[in-house]
Amino acid sequence: MQSAAVLNVVVDNIVEMNARFTDVAMGDGLAPLLVLFGTLLIIFSVGVFGALTLGAVGNLFTSN
Repeated sequence: MQSAAVLNVVVDNIVEMNARFTDVAMGDGLAPLLVLFGTLLIIFSVGVFGALTLGAVGNLFTSN
């Protein structure tokens, strides 16, 4: 049952992080724009490296 306690802490931290990022994203000045561009940069990076990983895995199972 110790893993359930660890998961509760992780879920609580994710909920708190979401609230804090929302406060920053709704802030004044350039904060919303910076959060938006940061999010787009992360999504692009994950997409590129995900595609590269899928290509490498696919290359393992194809013949030359």
